[in-house]
Amino acid sequence: MKRLLISVSIAALSACGAQDNSNDIEPDTVSADETELLLPLPEQTSPAIVSEDLAIRIKTLADDTFEGRGPGTEAGEASADWIAAEMARIGLSPAGEDETFFQTVKMVNQTVDTENSHFQLTKPDGTALPLTPKENVVFWTKHQDKNELSFDATDVVFVGYGSVAPEYEWDDYAGADFSGKTVIMLVNDPGFATGDPELFKGKAMTYYGRWTYKFEEAARQGATAAIIIHETEPASYGWDVVSNSWSGAQSDLVRSDGGADRAMLEGWITRDTAEELFASAGLDLEALKQQAKSNSFTPVPLEGVKASGKISQSIDQLESRNVVGKLTGKVTPDEYVLYTAHWDHLGKKSEEKTGAPGEDFYQDQIFNGAVDNATGSAALLEIAEAMAADDLERSALFLSVTLEESGLLGSAFYAENPLIPHSQVVAGINMDGALPIGRTKDMVVVGYGASELEDILRDVLVEQDRVIKPDSKPEAGYFYRSDHISLAKKGVPMLYADGGQDKLDGGVAAGKAAAAVYTAERYHKPMDEYSDGWDLSGFEEDIQALYQVGLRIAQSDDWPTWYEGNEFEAIRKQSLEE
Repeated sequence: MKRLLISVSIAALSACGAQDNSNDIEPDTVSADETELLLPLPEQTSPAIVSEDLAIRIKTLADDTFEGRGPGTEAGEASADWIAAEMARIGLSPAGEDETFFQTVKMVNQTVDTENSHFQLTKPDGTALPLTPKENVVFWTKHQDKNELSFDATDVVFVGYGSVAPEYEWDDYAGADFSGKTVIMLVNDPGFATGDPELFKGKAMTYYGRWTYKFEEAARQGATAAIIIHETEPASYGWDVVSNSWSGAQSDLVRSDGGADRAMLEGWITRDTAEELFASAGLDLEALKQQAKSNSFTPVPLEGVKASGKISQSIDQLESRNVVGKLTGKVTPDEYVLYTAHWDHLGKKSEEKTGAPGEDFYQDQIFNGAVDNATGSAALLEIAEAMAADDLERSALFLSVTLEESGLLGSAFYAENPLIPHSQVVAGINMDGALPIGRTKDMVVVGYGASELEDILRDVLVEQDRVIKPDSKPEAGYFYRSDHISLAKKGVPMLYADGGQDKLDGGVAAGKAAAAVYTAERYHKPMDEYSDGWDLSGFEEDIQALYQVGLRIAQSDDWPTWYEGNEFEAIRKQSLEE
């Protein structure tokens, strides 16, 4: 691949941008402290939030040159360099380590050698259930200290939704010992399955429904292996998303215990595969799903079924980086408004090309992540440039995190190692995956009903002649699937507002149809590419609204709070009292 190398001095750009907001640059500026950029910075952009500038930044970050922005890869980390240089160009100051724009995140890439690895489920009659990686199974390990791991002939137990939730008087593991066993569980949580608003949170997914929690809980129970049964509706994505996301190199933070606190093997199987397995043990999966809806459910052994596994993996110690810039307030500089967006995506896969001849999006295996999340990264830079032209009273922090696609790891690392104490962050706004569907009459808040930030957004939207709407798919658990949750767990009030669905042309039906097409055809696929035909008018309006929310907080002395009874309210109160 031919790469354009542009040498720029980030330090020089930062100093220049802080004095001059015209945002013109000479692309070939050179100094001793230089970074080679694979793509040039914009020659000129405006402090106004406009579609043209958003398009430039999205198109650049989704370019093939960055090879899908894989964390720890040369091309992926080059996109982080580009974001840092752009922060400097528009007038932000470094807020990272050692007066740089970066926070180093130590990570590992673990790649299972599927030719020399296997996960095997043996039926009671001694025959093996057909399992083919990516077709009906994916598996990996979080153990980072061994290249070879194996286990043989473990008992297999169905554990319903795999949840232990004392506040709901729920324990799917009750009454049994799971040490050395393989557990199989359903995706999502019982509230989704029943639709009962009194059970968990009804259709709205709780953290107990997230795959991250399920694997963590299985390990706490002593399981050797943990398997989730995939179903499209409760997962909110198809099997192709699972197979793309959990194949190839899997990134993780460096674990102090080498991953010993996790099950030896984690994975997913398809619904059809699970049905065949359960039937071989004389069990009806659908009937067991009905039983799993009740807190009287008890674990069900798959009599005669055995699970074995062998993992041969390569382990690469790497580094990725969060990118952090700031604008210093003039009145209360130690109080911050926070904006977050993740810069990473899935990178480039090594599998053979797929798709019909002539389909341009299938000509490579680069997962460009134009919507997910070049849009959010562009929005973060757009808002930063707008605020750089404002006379802020409070400071503003702009955090572009890595490793979101690997389980929100970059934001989790930042939350545990904050560069600004959480007690000094007044509130935060997260941006992730905006669909370019044109203008809408509404704006959707994911995790609606959480904090007073929604009241501020509601007032802003009134001025745009728009309304605030709750997430129409709370069962998808989007509130737990983006980086704001890492900060929320530390008590920081966070707003995650997505684009609207009620299109000016076509209404709600058209908006939902566009979202469905993206999820089915582009989400976590090579087809998530930028197009010059995108209608960014609605995205422009959304970003103007989020800019106004942050600006109103920055220009006041108010401290927005979580609504009373919110799960993060007590954490925030304790944080502010310390």
